[in-house]
Formats: sequence, C-alpha cells, structure tokens
Amino acid sequence: MSSLAPLRIPRCLLDPLARLPPADAEGLVRVELEHRGGRITALRSAPDRGATPLALTPPVDPHVHLDKAFTASAYPNPSGTMAGALAANLRELEQRQPSQVLARAELALDRAWRHGLRGLRSHVDSLGPPVGWDGLQDLRRRWAGRLDLQLVALAPLPHWGTAAGEALARQVAADGGLLGSVVGPPYAATGADAARLEGLLALAERVGCGIDLHIDESDGPPAPGLAALVALVERRGCAVPITCSHASSLALLPPRRLARLAERLAAASINVVALPLTNLWLLGKRPGQTPLIRPQAPVQQLQAAGVRVALGSDNVQDPWYPGGDFDPVELLRQAPLLSHQLPWRRQGLAPFTCEAARLLGLPWDGVLREGSPADLVVLGATGWGELLARPPRRRVLRCGQWLPPPPQEEPSPLLMALEQQQLAPG
Repeated sequence: MSSLAPLRIPRCLLDPLARLPPADAEGLVRVELEHRGGRITALRSAPDRGATPLALTPPVDPHVHLDKAFTASAYPNPSGTMAGALAANLRELEQRQPSQVLARAELALDRAWRHGLRGLRSHVDSLGPPVGWDGLQDLRRRWAGRLDLQLVALAPLPHWGTAAGEALARQVAADGGLLGSVVGPPYAATGADAARLEGLLALAERVGCGIDLHIDESDGPPAPGLAALVALVERRGCAVPITCSHASSLALLPPRRLARLAERLAAASINVVALPLTNLWLLGKRPGQTPLIRPQAPVQQLQAAGVRVALGSDNVQDPWYPGGDFDPVELLRQAPLLSHQLPWRRQGLAPFTCEAARLLGLPWDGVLREGSPADLVVLGATGWGELLARPPRRRVLRCGQWLPPPPQEEPSPLLMALEQQQLAPG
C-alpha cells in the first residue's frame, strides 16, 4: 500500500459519504489518499501543514476533432471566419490521407494523456468513405487503458438517408461509435431538415448507437435547430442518447423562452456540450468591428433547468481555431473568463469532470472513493488563485504511477516534493 502526501482536492470530487471536514472557502479539502494495485483504498483528513498542492481527478473532453488537428499552418484561415474555416477545411479534406489522420491523432492523444485527460469524444469527417476511420479504430484499441476514446462519424444530414449512409451507420455502430451531423445554419426553408433529422433518429435507433450533433453553431437566428429537435423528440421519443454540441445561438433567446426551451431539453434527456473557444473565436465577426454579442451555449441556464452540460475544447490548431493543445487544465483556466464557469463551485467544475464523464457514459464518474482508480492531476498551485494566475506545472498519476512529464516541461519544486514524500509500499 502507498500513501500520497496531503493534497487539496475539491470536495465535489470526493466521496460524499466520506468522513471529511467541511470544504474551505475555495471548496477544497485537505486529504491524504492511500492506494494499492492502482485503486484508492482510503481517504482521510490531512492536517494543515504548509503549502499543499491542488489536485483534480483527470478531466474528460467531450468534443474534439482528431482528424483535422494541427492543420492550421498548412491550411490557414487568416480571416478567422466561419466561411474561411470551411473553405480551408474542404481543401484539407480533399488532400487528406489516412496516414496523416493517424499521425495527427497519435500526437493528439499523446499530448492529451500527458496533460491529464482520461477520455475524449472525437468527431471524424465521414462524407463518403470514412477517411481514416479504420485507423482511428485501431488507435482507440491501442490506447484503451490509458484513454477512453469515442468516435463520432460526422456527415451531412442528407447522407444518412442514402444507402451509403445506412452502410456507414452500421459500421459505426459495430465499432461502438456515434452518428453525427450538422444542423444549420443554413436551414432548409422547405422543412426538409426536420424530415432528415427524424430519419437520422430512426437510423440511430435501428443500428443502436447514440447521436452527437453540431447544432445552432451561429450568431443567429436563435436556436431553430434545438427547437425542431426537441419538438421531434417530444412527438416521437428517441431510444438512443442525444447530445447537442455548440448550441451557441440558444443564448440569443429572451430569458423566458430560453428557460422554457432549457426545461424541454432536460425533460427530453438531451445533453449539451458547450464549446466556447471555437465559438468565441468564429462567431460574431464583422470587418472592422469588435462584436458586442458573442454567443455561446448558456451553460448556467441549462444547468439550472437540469440539462446535463459538459465543456469541450473542440478544434485544436486547425482552420476553425488556431490555438489549443489538448490541455484540459488550460481550458479550465480560461473558463472563468470565457463562460463565467467558476471552478471553486461544483457546477463550475462538473462540466470538465463528473458531468463530462457521465455524458460519455464512462464507467467512472471522476469522484474519488474507496475502490476508484488512483488517478489524479496534481498541479503546481496551492489554490484556484494561483491556478488562474499562471499556467501551472503538473504531474499526472495513473493507476498509482506517475506519468513522465512532457519533454518540454520539468516539474515544479512543489510537485517534486510531493513525489519525494510519497511513502514506499508497506
């Protein structure tokens, strides 16, 4: 059995039944953890004896794009607009090779793992033959045990109504994936999108896999895709899980209409993934103007209505967003500015941890209890203020073993002292 030196851990990430003191003003509790065989065997209160590192359970990213990551330099989008991103994406897609997709995805998973992520859901451009799909399935199997990787086949709505779409759906279901598409903008004025959306729901039910949609990723009109989807589910039901990613223009609804639609989403058990980095980068751009309204999914209003909400990084160094590095801690640091998600509150932290894990249906919700994985991200900060003040160094504990830090990063003295204090097996 091994013990870890005291850590400050958010109370919401600790067993609610554990006999621990109340959380401090930052929502943190000083605890000592014991582990054996890669599992937590005990949690107990730790005395306050000087600087104590902040630690989290490994976050989960519910929405990334492994297939196009790290393509921004080769396929730039200097205007930073939706139109520019789509044009550059299509150029890259025309020249894409499975070996390139695999190499980019391998690099992405390695960075994500070293940064502390334990699970990702990636959308994969899949119009026609799913370029790189088989390679990503191999990658998913090779990384099992380190990272839980889920894949979403992303194709236009009309494609799912074809024989080729049916065949793709059956392959995706056999591989344990999900069906994905883009619901506006633009929207079919004839109502064809509603019929196609119902066809996608029926197809997903036939093959037995979940759905994850890019929906209402725009700065207007307000949430027509979500309204159509909710009405459809209310009318016919849906036997498979549905996730709505982006949902940006939902924020443009007046407060009462927003609250009512959020309640309907909750009643229909429709999940939402907010993606503020890409949305705030792309939406509302007008030449020579600073945008006064920057729509993104209204996370707190959705949470208040009972909707399961997670936060994701979306695009990483591609034409849609040139930044990012598959680093959940950096996204967590930016969330207070981007979305007023305050990590010292349970609802501010849950979209990165417990709610993201539940949305993906992972076997562990990210709460430390006896028998849970001995997995942690230990940060070179003693509290939230230090975390927000500067990018922290970190060490990642997986199954009770420290991962090596990224080659460009050496651990801070605080983290080195933590490792030195870990007791030898007894």
